[in-house]
Amino acid sequence: MDLARTEVAPRRSRKESATRIGLMALPVAFFAVFFAYPVAAIVARGLKIDGVWRFGRIGAVLAQSDIRHVLWFTTWQALASTALTLLIALPGAYVFARFDFRGKQVLRAVVTVPFVLPTVVVGTAFLALVGRGGFLDHLWGVRLDTTVWAILLAHVFFNYAVVVRTVGGLWSQLDPRQEEAARMLGASRFAAWRRVTLPALSPAVAAAALMVFLFTFTSFGVVQILGGPTFSTLEVEIYRQTSEIFDLATAAVLTIVQFVAVGAILAVHAWTVRRRETALRLVAPEVAARRPRGAGQWALLGGVLASILVLLVLPLGVLVQRSLDAPGGYGFAYYKALTSADSGIFLVAPIAAIGNSLEYALAATAVAVLIGGLAAAALTRRTGHLVRGFDALLMLPLGVSAVTVGFGFLIALDEPPLDLRSSWILVPLAQALVGVPFVVRTMLPVLRAVDGRLREAAAVLGASPWRVWREVDLPMVRRALMIAAGFAFAVSLGEFGATVFIARPDNPTLPVAVARLLGRAGDLNYGQAMALSTILMVVCAVALLLLERIRTDRTGEF
Repeated sequence: MDLARTEVAPRRSRKESATRIGLMALPVAFFAVFFAYPVAAIVARGLKIDGVWRFGRIGAVLAQSDIRHVLWFTTWQALASTALTLLIALPGAYVFARFDFRGKQVLRAVVTVPFVLPTVVVGTAFLALVGRGGFLDHLWGVRLDTTVWAILLAHVFFNYAVVVRTVGGLWSQLDPRQEEAARMLGASRFAAWRRVTLPALSPAVAAAALMVFLFTFTSFGVVQILGGPTFSTLEVEIYRQTSEIFDLATAAVLTIVQFVAVGAILAVHAWTVRRRETALRLVAPEVAARRPRGAGQWALLGGVLASILVLLVLPLGVLVQRSLDAPGGYGFAYYKALTSADSGIFLVAPIAAIGNSLEYALAATAVAVLIGGLAAAALTRRTGHLVRGFDALLMLPLGVSAVTVGFGFLIALDEPPLDLRSSWILVPLAQALVGVPFVVRTMLPVLRAVDGRLREAAAVLGASPWRVWREVDLPMVRRALMIAAGFAFAVSLGEFGATVFIARPDNPTLPVAVARLLGRAGDLNYGQAMALSTILMVVCAVALLLLERIRTDRTGEF
């Protein structure tokens, strides 16, 4: 009997390894062709002359004072944005984790809406709030130089949900009785929190901080709209060097710098995630949450609600207000103007961008769910350097320059059998690259929660790997799959960095249309940009509210 078991175990292990490699094959091929190849093509085009690599250009580019200023501002604003986001969002994470109050589910959806909004919409919302002629100008009557603060607050707006979901998800599962026991032993409230809760939360706080830093370090749409010619991040400078100056050497160097920085951030993030999995004993979220007690807790709840209203709801409200504030009085004049193609900016009426975006996003969602689902299934087994490396690969599109990927598509995918420059599929493929990480991060915790003995029992009874997935995994992860598809749809709908290069003038997407309208002078163009941004915001918000209604597990990263 023991001999039979020793013979079966290696065969099972080899079969599992072969299945995992098979599941990884398509995602690896997808990322190799549509991510690694375009990025490598851009780098080669900029640093390779007559077949010879010119790495000396790296030092020459980095020695330029204006490039050093871009590097400094990119790092500084990312650090400042991260610190400000943690300062404002950690109280919110505590409230969502420990308090149970009426409307909590709806408020959680409201908090998450900014995260899935396109960066173009976020930048437009804060432009309406603090820009020339914006809400604060009318409120104070004094023009203030608020550009940097607008960028920082826009980043807080965008990343508030990252902290609430990452830190609050773990905080809601920490057993409060352990902290209460420390207080019974004589520790003060602060000492009990510092010695018991903080050590368990620190990996989640570090993971959230790293993700916020990553998103703000690679910020494009927000800085592009709010920063103007004065403030540029690496991503904005790569776009400027590529599309305006046509200096591919400088763009290639900046791409390499950003790639190295993002790789280091993701490596540290993976380490913090592994630490988070070894936190204190966890309980169900409903055990830890209770109604606020005492004046202090009610004041904290009120303060968090006020901050959400001012930082998250007000910019969106001002965006809607500006879209209705037409020269002839409040109304839908700007929305009606979207049906006309007389502006000369597009070959079609701006309203056509709505249908284009929906079609592209649906196609991108299908690709992202297929690639991300296979990748999540391959990552179900946590151990091994191969699996961890594959997991890091899937996260790279969130941090590597989308501008580089988009321009790389034009340069690399221009010869048979991959001559796709004139194909409509190019836009969904670029959008799917951003959607895949969200699919993986949504489905992976659920797949890992499936009892492995169920799969083993099905395999022993003769089920093929496909039938095991269909009969065992799929019924348990169907809801998570729907949520993953919803997130992929929302982020695909708002993708801007890569799409700005590859969206054709006769088929613009909503974010590209908004950016082009903002780039033209005139109240009509500005009003139409506000109207399109409002439409895009409503579509994303509706999608997310539907996701919150079907979500059952509220402890995931997204």
